[in-house]
Amino acid sequence: MSRTVTGHPVPPERMRLVRGGRPLKRWRYLGGFGPDVCLCLGVVLVGPGVQTFWAVWHRAGRRLTERTVLGRRGVRLGAPGTPLEVASVRGPDVEIDLRVRPDGEPLTVLSPHGRSYIWTRKSPVELTGAIRLAGVERSVSCRGLLDDSAGYHARRTEWRWCAGVGSTLDGRAVTWNLVAGVHDVEPATERAVWLDGVAVPVGAMTMSGKLDRVGTADGADLRFTAESVRRRDDRVLGGLIRSEYVQPFGTFAGTLPGGLELAEGFGVLERHRARW
Repeated sequence: MSRTVTGHPVPPERMRLVRGGRPLKRWRYLGGFGPDVCLCLGVVLVGPGVQTFWAVWHRAGRRLTERTVLGRRGVRLGAPGTPLEVASVRGPDVEIDLRVRPDGEPLTVLSPHGRSYIWTRKSPVELTGAIRLAGVERSVSCRGLLDDSAGYHARRTEWRWCAGVGSTLDGRAVTWNLVAGVHDVEPATERAVWLDGVAVPVGAMTMSGKLDRVGTADGADLRFTAESVRRRDDRVLGGLIRSEYVQPFGTFAGTLPGGLELAEGFGVLERHRARW
C-alpha cells in the first residue's frame, strides 16, 4: 500500500546528502516482539555519520542486553529500502542470526517535513533464528516490524511511536504502527493496523506522558506495561547534533480501533527528540 506523493527520489534510489540546507538522514530498524524475547537491531546514518545498535530483552530471565556504537561494526541489516532476508549481529559475547520473512503488505509514505520531505516504509515481518549471549543460545520465533526511513527532516524533530504485534480475542493476527510527530497528517500518514496482513488506516494518536497508555481518535485504547527500558542521550560535535530517546519494551492490553480487543500484545513505545 502506498500513501506517497511522487516526484522525489526515495530508497533504494540515490538521495543527495544535502537538500535545501538539510542533511540526509536514513535508518533501518528491525524489531521483533514475542512472549519470550523482544529485540531490535538498527543502523542510523546522519550525513556521513553512522551509528549501529542492538538490544535483546529476555522476559524469563528479566534481562536487557544492549549495545550502541559509532560506525558499522557488528550489525548487518542491509540498506534502507532494499530487500531484507537475513539480519545478524557479531560482537563480544553476542551472535544474532535471523531470517526475515514478509508478514503483511508494506505501507509506504512520503510527506512534507519542514522545508523538505521525508519517507518511510513500514513492513510487518516474521523472524526466526537464534541469539547467543555470553555463550547461552536461545531460539527466536516471533513477529515484528521493519522500519525503513529517509529524508531531510527539520532541524528539530520530535515524535512519539508505538509498534506492536499480537492477536485479537477472535483469533486474528494483528500488527500496528502508531505515530505522532512525523508522517501523521492525512492523507500521508504511516499510522496503520494490519489485520491478518492487510493494512487499515488509523486515526490520530495520543500517548500518555508516563508512556503507559496509547489512544487513537477512532477508538483505540491500549494499556502498556513497560518491562525494560532503553534510554540514550547522544551529543555529537559539541551538541550540534543531538538525539535523546526513551524506548521501553513491554506488553499491551486493551482495544484497537473498531473495538478489537487484544488477547495478547507485545511491543515497544518511544519518545524521541532530535536536533540534527
